[in-house]
Amino acid sequence: MALKHEPTAPYHSAQDALRVLETVARHSTGVTDAELARETGLGTERLTTLLRMLRREGYVEQVADGAYVTGDALTRLGSAHGRQQALREQLQRTLDRLRDSIGAAVYVSRYVDGEVTIAQYADSPATPAVHEWFDFRSSAHATALGKSLLGQLDHNGRRDHLSRHKMARLTSRTITSDRLLLSRLESQPPTVPHLDLQEYAVGTVCAAVPITAGSSVGCLALSLPVAHAHRLRHAADALNRSAAPVLLSLAI
Repeated sequence: MALKHEPTAPYHSAQDALRVLETVARHSTGVTDAELARETGLGTERLTTLLRMLRREGYVEQVADGAYVTGDALTRLGSAHGRQQALREQLQRTLDRLRDSIGAAVYVSRYVDGEVTIAQYADSPATPAVHEWFDFRSSAHATALGKSLLGQLDHNGRRDHLSRHKMARLTSRTITSDRLLLSRLESQPPTVPHLDLQEYAVGTVCAAVPITAGSSVGCLALSLPVAHAHRLRHAADALNRSAAPVLLSLAI
């Protein structure tokens, strides 16, 4: 399966954050922000933003003299014992913070072996998750996360998926024409969030942005009750701006 995607802003942020982490890890006794700027080649403003994110996620800590050292989260992930559990817990903490900051249920979805999967999600009584009344694997044409994943495949990959999953009409707004869906996927800029405006379920709107690196296809999505539809585009922009920590947790 060939992919058709371009690196997004969160991808570049995650790559820069990895460079900072690698530099901090090389300095076991600590490294100053001036040394980090010199060794990574990152500008002061960019570096400050990345360090703030890395401290919030627990990947680095700032000690008494102002130098940066490896944080507890990175130490846990560096241990071979229980690494997979540590990764899931770190991603869940990141998703929980994102849910609370945006005020919406959030999801990490991946395209694995030709199928849509929900890897992890974060919801709450105030921000309930979408009820999966129709199998997400068979409703990529109707969901924001499904369209985001399909949008990262090439034309043949999309055709293959649609040949295996009939485009059922789930609501009056669902696209059931493969020609129309493929045309919209082809014309969608990679930096613009995919939306689901009551196409999967009446009463729910969703948005999704890609979080893709290398050969892995994934996305970050959110859902809101239709009563909050006026918040969707603002929430989608916030989701896109906040995707770097999620992508970073998947890349480490």
